[in-house]
Amino acid sequence: MYDIIHIITGLEDGGAEAMLYRLVIKDSGKKRLIVSLMGAGKYGPLLIDAGVDVVCLEMPQGKLTLRGISILWGLLRNGRSAVVQTWMYHADFIGGVLARLAGVKRIIWGVHNTTLDRKTSRFSTRLIAKANAFLSSWVPDVIVCCAERARLVHNELGYVSSRMTVIPNGYDLDKFFPDSRGRDRLRGEWGVGPAEPVLGMVARFDPAKDHSNLLGALGELRKAGVDFTAVLIGRGMDEDNAQLVDCLNRQGLQGAVILLGARSDIPAVMSALDFHVLSSKAEAFPNVLAEAMACCTPCITTDVGDAAVIVGDTGWVVASQNSKELASSMKIAIELRANDSSQWAAMRQRARDRISSNFSIGAVFKKYELIWRAGF
Repeated sequence: MYDIIHIITGLEDGGAEAMLYRLVIKDSGKKRLIVSLMGAGKYGPLLIDAGVDVVCLEMPQGKLTLRGISILWGLLRNGRSAVVQTWMYHADFIGGVLARLAGVKRIIWGVHNTTLDRKTSRFSTRLIAKANAFLSSWVPDVIVCCAERARLVHNELGYVSSRMTVIPNGYDLDKFFPDSRGRDRLRGEWGVGPAEPVLGMVARFDPAKDHSNLLGALGELRKAGVDFTAVLIGRGMDEDNAQLVDCLNRQGLQGAVILLGARSDIPAVMSALDFHVLSSKAEAFPNVLAEAMACCTPCITTDVGDAAVIVGDTGWVVASQNSKELASSMKIAIELRANDSSQWAAMRQRARDRISSNFSIGAVFKKYELIWRAGF
């Protein structure tokens, strides 16, 4: 018998997936089963290596299969878990409904999105979200939103407000910390000295991340004669991305931007940056901001999701889709670093202190545990 069955849409590299992984690793005292509606992705092998049972239903993205539904039904009926936690819309829908029909005592939905418009969300996703709103009075006992903005958006969509609560993402401060050796190693690889300002953005190539906004801002900095090196990290952020390379060339950023693609040494990357920039036009609770701040790297971010809640007074928050405003804040940050070392050092420490005080994985785990415990 499993103490908790977690059902998630997939296990690729994303915010909800990362949060599930961190929670499950923290929750080592319980018997857990992870069910992915799709494949193993990035986190499946990591969970298996940690001794966690993982089942992948291999259903196509956005689609259900009779075989997958049948396997999931059997797991819920035979797993005899008192608690089922689902993650993201499709898992909330099919996992939640089957868990309710299977007689599971305690069902918790997970909402990890703050935008449901035609530009950033698939039609099937919007449809499932609306169906979940209709079912929210029957299926879940609790609906956990990762951000206050997510709660507001889904309340407006029709989710039952009395069942909604906000638990932010949590972070392992033993993994994300200022790494001076990693900083020196990477900056050496990138060919930049200790005095040269290095900014970066860790994000896959995706319309919601709005890399064109970032590159437009970098172009503004270049035109203003500001010296910098920018490092872009994430899936699709490499020389094989013709659309990205074309945008770099049009902004005149040759030689100023380093494309690194996907990497596994993100804590070292964050430590090597002087500040992290997030140019997104849609987010829920952007993990990269907290990860950077935990490494004592101040952030400049667009005002999306709960980004402003994460950053607080430790960085800069600007309007989304406004390259000039983004460039202005980057220029201010570069000048502050160059001209006031004591204030810059204080800002770096405040960034980590804010994550330690508000978003550590230990504090967040306790909030989830209180919700799960009612089912045991």
